[in-house]
Amino acid sequence: MDQSQAAAKDSAKGNGIGMRNERSLHAALKQWYAQPGDCFEVPVGGFVIDLVRGEQLVEIQTRNFTAIRQKLQTLVQQHRVHMLHPITFEKWIVQIDKSGGTTLSRRKSTTKGALTDLFEELVRLPELMNHDNFSIEFPLIQEEEVRCKDGKGSKRRKRESLKDRRLVSVVSSRVFSKSTDFLEFLPPSLVQPFSNKCLAQATGLPMHRCRQITYCLRKMDAIVVVGKRGNELLYEW
Repeated sequence: MDQSQAAAKDSAKGNGIGMRNERSLHAALKQWYAQPGDCFEVPVGGFVIDLVRGEQLVEIQTRNFTAIRQKLQTLVQQHRVHMLHPITFEKWIVQIDKSGGTTLSRRKSTTKGALTDLFEELVRLPELMNHDNFSIEFPLIQEEEVRCKDGKGSKRRKRESLKDRRLVSVVSSRVFSKSTDFLEFLPPSLVQPFSNKCLAQATGLPMHRCRQITYCLRKMDAIVVVGKRGNELLYEW
């Protein structure tokens, strides 16, 4: 860690990062993003902003864009807003006992993420990319997911409760500042006009992800519908 990063961390601690109400991942991402002079937990327009850097407001959302959509739509009318949303590239599952004081096991998940996972949440607010005051950043991370076998979690996690998410490292990060930046997810080999089926064949992505991509690009005005082939919509950019 260089001197400027260390100063940012110290400044962050002095301004409330790592507050008790924050999950570990959210707090750690604020520390990772922080620079000297940043202010934290700042009231603006009836909202509390995670981080303010000069005239830019920075919000960190680890999941559920629906919960922050109205806040962002309001803020971009008068402020420059930058949002961070982590994409999990690699994950370790940490089991703790019911007291939370003892780690029982730690194993690496076989599931790996990719940058295209960003569309899972972006479908909830793609229109914001049309606003000049909005930009979004996707740190690709390694994380620990802390679970407890207490019988209170979801069926998908076999009734294991998700207790916390911890940042292990940031592998890389990508910033998107305008809608056309997302056209990079359409491979050069893709012949226009194209359907979701064509996109799936060109990228190897599952159909549900391709539908999310074309939905977002349509809402961003980065692609347009130009016709149909049978029941499939055809797109061009």
